[in-house]
Amino acid sequence: MLNKTTTFSIRDFNDWLGDLPHKDKVLIPGNHDAGFIYPEYRELITNARVLINEGIEVQGLKIWGSPITPNDWGTFGAATAQERARAFSRIPDDTDVLITHGPPLGILDQVFKPSVPQGCLQLLDAVRRARPRYHVFGHIHQGYGRMRIHGTEFINAALAGPSDALAKSPIVIDIVPALAHAPLQRQEA
Repeated sequence: MLNKTTTFSIRDFNDWLGDLPHKDKVLIPGNHDAGFIYPEYRELITNARVLINEGIEVQGLKIWGSPITPNDWGTFGAATAQERARAFSRIPDDTDVLITHGPPLGILDQVFKPSVPQGCLQLLDAVRRARPRYHVFGHIHQGYGRMRIHGTEFINAALAGPSDALAKSPIVIDIVPALAHAPLQRQEA
């Protein structure tokens, strides 16, 4: 979202959010948005709901969001694997849409192919347990894309290219709220 978390940049971003035609907007801070640890910074966002390890219901959809990544040095409260596991254990099992800053381990998370996956093991465990319909994330710019695994559609929506400039098109998903709660066909792993 922001390269520097300043009150000016947050207000400018909030104005941009207000110009968007969408009725409801949800914001998950990232590793460049450390200022959002302070409530007074979060309160500057009035045109979206900021989620930090919490959930909300929007038009019948249960959404849960977290900015935590393994390499954020504990900015959003989880510096260790145990703290990440504890934070992600709070994701409800009836979550329709999970939005996190970073990816789960091994899913759209490779920086250079082939490479060592950059995602979070504790997040992967939580996704396997909660089985949301959608899991939207970014952080690993080279992992941009989407894939479906065991009933969950994973979407790496990172738009930045190698120089951090916008280089990709937004990924749009249409979710029909009435279908979000339909029984999910479970597949064994």
